[in-house]
Amino acid sequence: MASSNESFLIIGAGVFGVSTAYHLIKRDPHASVTLVDRDPFDADSRVAASWDWNKVVRADYEDFVYCQLALEAQDVFRTDPLWMPHFHETGVYWICRNDFAKDVVENYKTLGRKADITVVPVHVARKMYDGLFDEADYTGVKEVLVNKTSGWAAAGDCLRAVTRKAMELGVRYEMAEVATVLLDDSGSCRGVQTTTGGTLTASHVILCAGAFTPKLLELSAARSGVRDLRAGPRIVAGGITTGIAQLDGESLERFASMPVGFQGYTADTGAFIGSLPPTKDGELKWWGQTIFKNTVEVLPGRLLSAPPSERDYGQGKVCERLKEDVRHASHVFFGKRGADWKLEKHRICWDAFTTSGDFIISPHPAAKGLYLATCGSFHGFKFFPVLGKYVLQMLEGSLSDELQRKWAWDRERPDPRLNPEWPRVELAELRGPSSKL
Repeated sequence: MASSNESFLIIGAGVFGVSTAYHLIKRDPHASVTLVDRDPFDADSRVAASWDWNKVVRADYEDFVYCQLALEAQDVFRTDPLWMPHFHETGVYWICRNDFAKDVVENYKTLGRKADITVVPVHVARKMYDGLFDEADYTGVKEVLVNKTSGWAAAGDCLRAVTRKAMELGVRYEMAEVATVLLDDSGSCRGVQTTTGGTLTASHVILCAGAFTPKLLELSAARSGVRDLRAGPRIVAGGITTGIAQLDGESLERFASMPVGFQGYTADTGAFIGSLPPTKDGELKWWGQTIFKNTVEVLPGRLLSAPPSERDYGQGKVCERLKEDVRHASHVFFGKRGADWKLEKHRICWDAFTTSGDFIISPHPAAKGLYLATCGSFHGFKFFPVLGKYVLQMLEGSLSDELQRKWAWDRERPDPRLNPEWPRVELAELRGPSSKL
């Protein structure tokens, strides 16, 4: 694919961007590959959705394709020395209110993958892990899925390590904030312009900009006059709140070996809720159930959801309603056992969503040389080791027909009301005095 005349400019150094850069430079050590991000790759805080204290690594999917791809990624997490130090195989404990458990088990069987995975009734599940989840909310629950081969990864550490390795192999890291993509007279994309007025050029521009993608394309359409650059309803920026409690003493000892916990819900209730095991520093993390938009006027008469305009997306500005959302997550997992835990850290995480929850990994039809690899919908991290492999296939034109259709820029998409993980409420409403979750 790569030749002396080809160069690659990757906008966004989260998991889509870094994985793409890593796979490109491994494929061709002499390729010109530049990663562009507004934050230093080793910063203590970043806007990338994949920068975090920790993230779930699982292959427990009803969707057969994502189950298969996640298992491929897990094989890398388990065996590759670059990834192994960051993966913790603690298992997962899924509290299921639909047929999720049976669908997951069936996918494993179809793929011929053996795993320590079981489906158990609630009265049996309550006694597992020394009764750690015996006070959880089991209202409307059908059964519990326990997969001891899933777990979590130290996300920020992993992202830094893979970025550093890519740079050692020859990837250039450029710290800049991108304002628009640049089109030449023929309508082809030839690079980007930064907010300081500088330009970066390449024969291939790959947008891995997550929640910033719709705004970037909107601004680019206005600058170029090519309206078809706009994302329109294809991509929506959404946020969710995470929180951390510091455990010590007896609590830390009891929860040190816990699995990842999930409260699964149907679309009419809301998004599933998660709880991750304590880190090496004794920090226990949850995420809330409320996924929200931030609809703003980015240009006169042009409204879309985008992260707040602060350079860090205002990720530390967590209102009381969203803190309550995280406390609710603690309650539905641990009941009164966690009532006295103090949530000491909060973060609003932003990502890009499609109504189906599928990625978009596709050429942009409105501009030759412009490509997209984004829309993690809060589940992209677990595919980090292999995402770049499939982005390369997209660039080469060798992506399977199935994945081309699934990740296409233009495709028929389902009603977002069928997707529990769809942003349904405005951030401004949550911050208002009469807001309700």
